[in-house]
Amino acid sequence: MQSKKTNVRKMAALAMMAGVLLVMGMTGIGFIPLPVIKATTMHIPVILGAVLLGSKAGAVLGALFGLCSIWANTTAPGLLSFAFSPFMTTEGLPGVVKSLWIALGCRILLGLIAGWLWNMFRRIIKNEYISLSATAAAATICHTLLVMGSIYFLLAQQYADAKNVALSAVFGLVMGTVTASGIPEAIIAAVLVTVIGKALLHMMLQMQKR
Repeated sequence: MQSKKTNVRKMAALAMMAGVLLVMGMTGIGFIPLPVIKATTMHIPVILGAVLLGSKAGAVLGALFGLCSIWANTTAPGLLSFAFSPFMTTEGLPGVVKSLWIALGCRILLGLIAGWLWNMFRRIIKNEYISLSATAAAATICHTLLVMGSIYFLLAQQYADAKNVALSAVFGLVMGTVTASGIPEAIIAAVLVTVIGKALLHMMLQMQKR
């Protein structure tokens, strides 16, 4: 009976996180338009879900993040939307596969990585506040590197064409984006995941005692 209650609570929590992601994605508040790429806060519910519910739930939420990203980059395209939407690619089927990897694959990995990092930091550090901050920051940086690294290795020429620069300049531009958006995203995630995550972990612990 207790196990059944726990499963129901986990499903309810997963549905709540999914609802938050859908609202953020469909309203556009989860994607912040920048001159080149859309910065995001969508990774925060994914990390929280992975911390609270495990890597599998994080992967599910990551997939939903990816679908929202495809929607946002298809309905409100930006300079690099070809990298995130299979409907905006100019490369045919290879471009579809590449954009699906960047939009979906990298976000699913985000959820998995966040869950793994949480388990690792919690065992090593043994302090929830620090573990939450470290998990959020590290997972966010991993996500940024996965996405921008994939763009560099898979779509460097298209990136150069979109920016109207030489192919040799792409690495520097990609690293500039990693610094300009990745670091602020990591700091914001560390703060919000620590505050919200600690409260939710305490709430779930109290619910398990009932």
